[in-house]
Amino acid sequence: MCGIAGIVNYKKDIKEQEKLITEMFNSLSKRGPDESGFYMENHVNLGHRRLSIVDIENGKQPMTYKENGNTYTIVYNGQIYNSNELREILIKRGFKFNGHSDTEVLLKAYVYYGQDVLKYLNGIFAFAIWNEREKELFLARDHFGIKPLYYTIKNGNFIFASEIKAILKHPDVKTQIDNIGICELFGVGPAHSPGKTPFKDIYELEPAHFILLNPDILYKKEYWKLEPKYHSDDLETTCERIRDLVVDSVERQLQSDVPLCSLLSGGLDSSIITAIASEKYKEEGRRLETFSVDYVDQEKNFVKNDFQPNLDLEFINLMVEKFGTSHRKIILDTPELFDKLKQSMIARDFPRNGRCRFFIFIIF
Repeated sequence: MCGIAGIVNYKKDIKEQEKLITEMFNSLSKRGPDESGFYMENHVNLGHRRLSIVDIENGKQPMTYKENGNTYTIVYNGQIYNSNELREILIKRGFKFNGHSDTEVLLKAYVYYGQDVLKYLNGIFAFAIWNEREKELFLARDHFGIKPLYYTIKNGNFIFASEIKAILKHPDVKTQIDNIGICELFGVGPAHSPGKTPFKDIYELEPAHFILLNPDILYKKEYWKLEPKYHSDDLETTCERIRDLVVDSVERQLQSDVPLCSLLSGGLDSSIITAIASEKYKEEGRRLETFSVDYVDQEKNFVKNDFQPNLDLEFINLMVEKFGTSHRKIILDTPELFDKLKQSMIARDFPRNGRCRFFIFIIF
């Protein structure tokens, strides 16, 4: 997880606003505790907070690349799971690489493919690329919106960031509640209309959309849509196909230069992911780290029901024993959870995980 932020203003020189862009990306420090950096030109400021995972030395951001007399600069949050395949294609097209980071692959893939780069990406991402010659910003979000991205336009400033709190650092942006956004928050939360937030004039870039901004235009476009198709495979073929897809998806996400771990909850999802990751690690002579979260006196207070007839711990222990993972159990108490509630709300910028209710008391 990383954090990105930026400002584009075609009407005035903002090159000297180092303090402002620093305040913006520093508000994202929890997303990227390892490194920070910024890129500044007359009409654009880009900032980045990094959580170092792949190619720690050569994946620093903002990353700049010069090609045919032009300069391209990227700030990026995410991971491209098919970066190795894309790198091989680009090498055949004459590109050279300084390291093995997916950031470098994404930047050079954009230089080669332009907007069509989104057709070739398998991953989760939110990124911005500045084209210096054209004075053009390309902003994109992944197919399902796994990585967050927000933006606003104020007094000639196009402002974007991974979190709303960074946008609110800009002096031209006021903290105002949006009437429709707040109604959705209390009425249908955690769901909301695509693109809406509870804050006035601050928008979410929808999943599978990009924004193109230059001195002449600003437009937003959907680049992909999930479509239903007729399924003709028999049961056996379907099971094999699903298994292949799940295994491929998990193994692609194991690309990292730092240790990885998995959460074991006792459920099917975490168990399947742990099984695949553990087997892959064993092939490489490594042992997977796992952890689980439980609560004080859970065994004493647990009451069986039709929905949950067993403690999660029983299934967690089965997985640890079966796959020989290096396991760590974390025990939490209710006061500890309560103390962390405010921090979690600050991290999310607004309530998203539960339906809010109004209780109105009228006293005569």
